[in-house]
Amino acid sequence: MTRLTAILATTTCLAAPAAAEMLPLEKDELTFGFIKLTDMAPLAVAYEQGYFFDEGLFVTLEAQANWKVLLDGVIDGQLDGAHMLAGQPLAATIGYGTEAHIVTPFSMDLNGNGITVSNEVWEAMKPNIPTDAEGRPQHPISAAALKPVIEQYRAEGKSFNMGMVFPVSTHNYELRYWLAAGGIAPGYYSEQNTTGQIGAEALLSVTPPPQMPATLEAGTIYGYAVGEPWNQQAVAMGIGVPVITDYELWKNNPEKVFGLTAEFVEENPNTTLAVTKALIRAAMWLDENDNANRAQAVEILSRPDYVGADAGVIAASMTGTFEYEKGDVREVPDFNTFFRHHATYPFYSDAVWYLTQMRRWGQIAAARPNSWYDEVARSVYKPEIYLEAARMLVDEGLADEADFPWDSDGYKAPTPAADIIDGIPYDGRAPNAYLDSLPIGLKGDQRVVGSEIQG
Repeated sequence: MTRLTAILATTTCLAAPAAAEMLPLEKDELTFGFIKLTDMAPLAVAYEQGYFFDEGLFVTLEAQANWKVLLDGVIDGQLDGAHMLAGQPLAATIGYGTEAHIVTPFSMDLNGNGITVSNEVWEAMKPNIPTDAEGRPQHPISAAALKPVIEQYRAEGKSFNMGMVFPVSTHNYELRYWLAAGGIAPGYYSEQNTTGQIGAEALLSVTPPPQMPATLEAGTIYGYAVGEPWNQQAVAMGIGVPVITDYELWKNNPEKVFGLTAEFVEENPNTTLAVTKALIRAAMWLDENDNANRAQAVEILSRPDYVGADAGVIAASMTGTFEYEKGDVREVPDFNTFFRHHATYPFYSDAVWYLTQMRRWGQIAAARPNSWYDEVARSVYKPEIYLEAARMLVDEGLADEADFPWDSDGYKAPTPAADIIDGIPYDGRAPNAYLDSLPIGLKGDQRVVGSEIQG
């Protein structure tokens, strides 16, 4: 059994400290994929700051057309790894959609998303939203303010269409979570019907992130959930208003991961560690000294090779603020978090949350025991690789021992009710009890059969 076989097989023991010298790499020329979003920043920074090169890695970064193309590229080997939706490695590993064993040793960020509606919808929502002492809309804004608008659209014979970036994206689950918390049914999936629109009051469909503003402007959708800079782009264009950030929806929620095939990790253990070391250093740089490097990061991300959006639009959220309505700029220092709050550690509890949302909306068709959620999380999320890389950085004097959760069992403390918009706490160790606590969504042995929930 090779060292990485052992690492992939068990997640209970911490690897011994590695030597400080450069690792003997199995593969040093690598191609990584990404989507044009602000949260690909650790890849861009690891390249531009020379962290990949420091590890002996010669990396090419390539923008991908959409999330499916990106995942297929990793699976077929055209890409060695990629910036991924956290749901992608989990869905692929359990065989939802494309089947392949994808793993992640590195979580790329926390937060970073928003939900935006068109100007017309915003004006219709505003009478339903309380205001603060200054007359500004009071945040967080509940989807309950949207419910009468959707009902009016339905009375006029119009379906209420909204965009999200991929069926297993955080954005899909966050948009569904927000809608359901406000009493709006976002629809179910079944084994026969994968539209996700069974019984839906708001119809959610896929739109690639960079196309969100144009699709909203065209009137094809009335709102969307997406990562930055595409919410702030709607504000800059004057075509829409972000109504809530995911930080307000669920404080310090997990976002993207860096994904590789289990086969790549097995065959290239030292290369995997070297990549993880470089990405940890990039995340540290992005958050160090109270975000002192963010202006430089914005300049990097604005380049055509990376996100390619206007630097001012990227800076609107990347530098610790967020603009809602035009001119309504508020402090949100943790809107993009890359290293603080153990953002880069791949927690099993984060994986379990994604799996509960897949089950909640019918992408996982049948009930599963709590043990299944834990087993899948451990097969995909690899904190032991992360901690081995972190230990090497500490031994090399490049990271602080205190910045890593060495004694974690892989599960965060339960997220308190106060940190989630619907006031329902989340404990990754008890996924079925959590599902049972959510008023809208599948629970117990329920299944979606045809257009009905049975059980």
